[in-house]
Amino acid sequence: MVNSHSLHKQGKALADAQNQLTYLSNGIFKSELPSFRERIQQCGVAELRPRNLEILQVNLGYMCNQVCAHCHVDAGPDRKEIMTKETMQSCLNVISQSGAHTLDLTGGAPEMNPNFRWFVEEAVKVGIQDFIVRSNLTIILANKSYYDLPDFFKEHNIHVVSSMPHWTKGKTDTQRGNGVFDKSIKALQMLNSVGYGLPESPLRLDLVYNPSGAFLPGDQKSLEQDFKQVLLADFSIQFHNLFAITNLPISRFLDYLIASGNYEDYMYSLVEAFNPLALQNVMCTNTLSVSWDGHLFDCDFNQMLHLKVSSSSNHISDFNLEALQKRSIVVSQHCYGCTAGAGSSCQGSVI
Repeated sequence: MVNSHSLHKQGKALADAQNQLTYLSNGIFKSELPSFRERIQQCGVAELRPRNLEILQVNLGYMCNQVCAHCHVDAGPDRKEIMTKETMQSCLNVISQSGAHTLDLTGGAPEMNPNFRWFVEEAVKVGIQDFIVRSNLTIILANKSYYDLPDFFKEHNIHVVSSMPHWTKGKTDTQRGNGVFDKSIKALQMLNSVGYGLPESPLRLDLVYNPSGAFLPGDQKSLEQDFKQVLLADFSIQFHNLFAITNLPISRFLDYLIASGNYEDYMYSLVEAFNPLALQNVMCTNTLSVSWDGHLFDCDFNQMLHLKVSSSSNHISDFNLEALQKRSIVVSQHCYGCTAGAGSSCQGSVI
C-alpha cells in the first residue's frame, strides 16, 4: 500500500541502509577492531544458528505520530509504508502452523495501521500465549479514534510495552519531542485506570528505556527501581518491568554518532563490553522479524539494514519453517550492541 512519495522514501531508505552498512563494515573495523563474526569465532562459535521459533515480530508499518531521535526504524508521520491485510493473514497462518507462542507487533506506531484492530482480533483466535503491542503511549492521545485503546488492549489481554526514555520531562522530550513526557504520563495513568501495570494485575505493562546519548544503559534492575520510585511518588503510576535496551549504531542513532563525533568511541565501548554469555540468548536465535511488506529478517535491526534471512524462504507468503531452521543468522558490526554488557533484546537484558 504505497504511493509515489512512499516509493521515493523506500528508495532513499534502501540507499541509506546500504551506505550505513558500508560505513559500519569499514573504517575502524578494518584496521583496529575485530569484526563481529571474528569475535564470536574467537569464542568458539562458528556462526549463530536459530533455536525453536518462539516469537514472530511483525512490523505493521513505519508510520508514526512521533519522530524520535534514537529511532532505528526512522519512523515518522511522513512514512506511508503500511502492511496489508493480505500480508497480515499470511502472518496469522504462520503463527498457527509454526508453534510460535508470541506475536510482537511493532512499527512505527502499529496502532496507526488501519487494519490493526482486525489483526489483533484475528490473532487472538489463534491462541497465542503472549500478545505484545509496542505502543509509544502518545498515540493513545493523538486523536479521538485512539482514546479507547486502553480498553481495547484490556479486552484482548494485550501485553503493552511502551517506550519511556526517562522519568524526567527534560530528558524524555529531548529524545522524543516537546510535550511527549506529559502525554506519556497521561497515557500511563489511563492504562493504570483500567488495571494495567498494577502489582497483582495480569494486564502486563512494561516500559522500555533507551539511553539518550552515546553511552550504554546502566543496570536494568537498578534503573527499574528508580523508575518505579519516581513515577509512583510523582504521578501515582505503576508498571511491571523495565527493559533497558542498548541503542544500536544504525539509522538515526548512527547519524547522530557520526555528526556528534562519537562514533568511534561508541563502537569501542560496544566491542570492549562484548560478553560471550550474551551470545546464548540473543533474540535472533528465537525470533523472526517480518517487515511491513512481508520480507523475513533475523531481527528488526537487520530489517532496517535490509539484511534478509539467508534462506530460500525469505518472505512470509512462502514461509518454510524447516528451511528457515537450517539457516545461518546474518550478522554485522551492529550486532555488538546486542552482546554488550548484560546483552540487549526487545525484552531487555538477556543475562
